[in-house]
Amino acid sequence: MEQALGRRERDILALERRGFPGPGAKERAIREELGLSPVRYYQLLNALLDDTRALAHDPVTVNRLRRIREARRAER
Repeated sequence: MEQALGRRERDILALERRGFPGPGAKERAIREELGLSPVRYYQLLNALLDDTRALAHDPVTVNRLRRIREARRAER
């Protein structure tokens, strides 16, 4: 049986659901709320997008982020 997402993974998805008012606000939230560097945060987030548990936990957010990721890859 698959294990549920950990607290940090759920917190990352919750942060992605929020809107941020301006540049720097999201990075500040990443540092202050999660205690992660933005680089590490995005590494973890990218791995989460390929995790079936993340998809089961928050399909709307994960699918939205997957579409954004695919669009960026297609631009390259």
